[in-house]
Amino acid sequence: MAQLQKGRNFIAVIGDEDSVTGLLLAGTGHINADQQKNYFVVDARTETSAIEKTFDEYTSRKDIAIVLINQHVADKIRYRVDNYTAAFPALLEIPSKDHPYDPEKDSVLKRVQRLFGDS
Repeated sequence: MAQLQKGRNFIAVIGDEDSVTGLLLAGTGHINADQQKNYFVVDARTETSAIEKTFDEYTSRKDIAIVLINQHVADKIRYRVDNYTAAFPALLEIPSKDHPYDPEKDSVLKRVQRLFGDS
């Protein structure tokens, strides 16, 4: 397990402008030598294909330990989020200012409930 997390130093975020801005102000922003950012702002005009591409990029990068995604954004690519099973980077759904958290949609919580037999 320690080998899997070696070199994973960053948190990536896919979310609305307020969520991304807050996390950037908290110091999570990074642009690597290849000009790859660890944040992606989603708005009403953002195409689902762009969200999918960013999700695939962040979940395959070896320098990212955690991917945070607004739950309402995750809903747009729910099939990908629900099928993501890798330990690293960890995937966490977070609420946004305009969209409250719904535990019924959270893929991680659903997996934990299945593990412990809760329905």
